[in-house]
Amino acid sequence: MTPAARTTAVWAGLSAITVVSWFLAPAHHAEPVTASTAITIAVLTLALIKTRLIIGEFMEVRTAPVWLKLATDGWLVVLFGAIVAIYLW
Repeated sequence: MTPAARTTAVWAGLSAITVVSWFLAPAHHAEPVTASTAITIAVLTLALIKTRLIIGEFMEVRTAPVWLKLATDGWLVVLFGAIVAIYLW
């Protein structure tokens, strides 16, 4: 896959994830809006995936040394875990 095709594919994936996140929003339903842990976790997971794609493709960490890839992935896992823990607490 050429770099341009890869960037286009990642961009299309990011756009698709954005649309899915928008459809998960409770404002599209007629009933009263209530907090949903499942939807919140789903949206946060999609945000984690989007962040990973952006860091890897557009910040070029994909071609960086292994230690930097591991550091960014570790940072994302810790951040995601902290946000979920705070939300659930």
